Amino acid sequence: MSTANPQFFKQPLRYLHWASVNKPAYFYSIIVGLMGPVSLIVVPPARRYLGDERRPKIPMTYPIPKGPRPRPEGFDDE
Repeated sequence: MSTANPQFFKQPLRYLHWASVNKPAYFYSIIVGLMGPVSLIVVPPARRYLGDERRPKIPMTYPIPKGPRPRPEGFDDE
C-alpha cells in the first residue's frame, strides 16, 4: 500500500483503512458519532423485545401520606 492518501469516493474501503491507521482519533470519533442516530432506531425495539416494558415504572415523586401527619415530640423547639 502506498503512503499517498487514497481518495474517499474512488476507493472508500481503502480510504477507511488508511484513515483508521493514520488518523485513528478522527476515524473512531466519527464512528462513535454515527452510532448515536443509529441507536435511536435500534435501541427502543430491542428494549421492548427484551422485556423492558414489563418492568415496573420508577416513581418520579415521593408519595404523600394520607391522613394527619403526626407532630414530632421530644425535641426542644418550643
